[in-house]
Amino acid sequence: MSLKIAVYPGSFDPLTKGHLDIIQRAATVFDKLIVCVMVNKSKNYLFSCEERAQLIAESLEGLDNVEVDTCNGLLIDYVRSRKTNIIVKGLRALTDFENEFQMALTNKHLDNNIETFFMMTSNKYSYLSSSLVKELVKFQGNVSDFVPVNVEKAIQKKYEEGCIR
Repeated sequence: MSLKIAVYPGSFDPLTKGHLDIIQRAATVFDKLIVCVMVNKSKNYLFSCEERAQLIAESLEGLDNVEVDTCNGLLIDYVRSRKTNIIVKGLRALTDFENEFQMALTNKHLDNNIETFFMMTSNKYSYLSSSLVKELVKFQGNVSDFVPVNVEKAIQKKYEEGCIR
């Protein structure tokens, strides 16, 4: 029997407890979950790709079947390179579904073997986004309820270094 390997892609800038919720739950469904930090050249990131990957890896204690990787190309090519056909996407609201559905159909068009699994976030994180966290940080808001402790410390360091305006 072959392992069911899934890829959970995202920018994770920064990683939120909502992302962790999806990671933890997907890790119970699939034999192996690859959290893939993606690079979107049109986005302005707070953390580098490598920093985001490191912060995620530090947050995954006890999840032995989860791996963190990076990709700066097309997701579909990455998924194929990892010898899987499964993509996991987290959904918070209807607007997420519309965007993710469009991407899933595009990926399916590019490779009919690709399957996208949508996971609804837990209710307590349905409003949470990385953008919201970054906006709070700009105004020195408390983000401890929204991100893991290591991410909060990294955000604070970026703030102290003047990287957040």
